[in-house]
Amino acid sequence: MEACMARIGLVAHDDKKDDLCAWAERHRHKLVQHELWGTGTTGSRVMAATGLTVQLLKSGPLGGDQQLGAMICEGRLDVLIFFIDPLSAQPHDVDVKALTRLATLYDVPLANNRSTADAVLAAV
Repeated sequence: MEACMARIGLVAHDDKKDDLCAWAERHRHKLVQHELWGTGTTGSRVMAATGLTVQLLKSGPLGGDQQLGAMICEGRLDVLIFFIDPLSAQPHDVDVKALTRLATLYDVPLANNRSTADAVLAAV
């Protein structure tokens, strides 16, 4: 892996998947330089919208959030872009909280919306 390449995790709640896809499309020129990982549905949607290669994990509620969390614990993820929907209850909220807790604990840059995603991507 090249020194400048970051390993970026992509995940979004259902009502934020369109926003993440639009963000990824706008930043395709930068994202193509990095290794992308995504939960099943989100990663598939980003690939369809942008043509970028995203390594797919399981769907979030089926373990994808935990897979990203394990990658963080093992030092295999450098950035987490997680577009969270703060207005909708999530059936797997415990998994979501665990993933954000791990990103905080392991000091992995975490972006929860477009503005912070822009800032984080500019820094990698």
